[in-house]
Amino acid sequence: MKTAAVSLTIAAALWQTQPPTLPDMYKSVHSVAWVVRDVEKTVAGWRRLGFTDIRILGDVTFADVRYHGTPATCIAKVAEGHLGDVAVQWIQPLQGTNAYSEFLARHGTGMFSLVHRAPSREALQAEIDRMSALGVGVLQSESIDGSSRPSIRMYVDTEPQGKYALGLIYVPDFDRAVPPPPGRKVVQFAFTVRDLNSVLDYWSRLGFTERSVTHPPLWDLRYHDRPADFDADLGWQRHGRIVYEWVHPLKGPTVYLDHMEKHGEGFHHIAFQVDDLDQEVARWNALGFPFIQGGAWGEKGKPGWGRYAYQDTDAIAGAEVELLWNYR
Repeated sequence: MKTAAVSLTIAAALWQTQPPTLPDMYKSVHSVAWVVRDVEKTVAGWRRLGFTDIRILGDVTFADVRYHGTPATCIAKVAEGHLGDVAVQWIQPLQGTNAYSEFLARHGTGMFSLVHRAPSREALQAEIDRMSALGVGVLQSESIDGSSRPSIRMYVDTEPQGKYALGLIYVPDFDRAVPPPPGRKVVQFAFTVRDLNSVLDYWSRLGFTERSVTHPPLWDLRYHDRPADFDADLGWQRHGRIVYEWVHPLKGPTVYLDHMEKHGEGFHHIAFQVDDLDQEVARWNALGFPFIQGGAWGEKGKPGWGRYAYQDTDAIAGAEVELLWNYR
């Protein structure tokens, strides 16, 4: 613990004189690694919601697994596909002690990692070296079959302070990959935290320096089926087209506190932009994923006005879906 603390202190001092340059690979998310207790139930739920580009691969033995630098076993039931324009791999650990099984034991079902694609094997190693110089080591590395040369995936050990594991992947045949299906786009990845500034500072030290904190005046607040009076500070980070939202709940009851009580800090929701919020909420309600929280911001009927609704997908995702509508 002392060695890690010293490394981070040195990294912080270096950052003050020369902020780290963030590689372009972080301007987009290649895929999401999602750990689940039951792949079959998860896939059935997302398909019911209309996300049909999902296939179950069955039991998979991950190759060349090293967990905290030590050879490890990882056998899991795996499904893969898309939620909107984001590729997802759902992983149900079956055998072995590894990053996925340990995450499931601590948090239950939930999003484990946002994975970013390195353009080359050399770029992947350069980023691992950059993270190491900043005091952050590799949590797990593994090979993934599926091409003439296996892909290499690595998770950086960022979850303890950053609340999720940063993922990196090199895919040799990526130029031949099939594009995602047309449809709605994921516009936000959001997390719940208990100490907003420490999390933002941590990611800033790693190069995610574009950040802000807001305390927006919200109105028409509802929690489940009744009026509400919750409050939160919101932290924001952006690189490329990715919007990261960090939610620090100040007053409840609220779904943010509910989620942290059940799963701990970390990933809370993905957000989709919708054209008709009421229609979408009614559709999700009818499909068995009910409205659990919502509200509005801005002045009604004027630019800047918007509404949001959280739908309860915890049973299949260990997280929620946010539906976002903006006045145009």
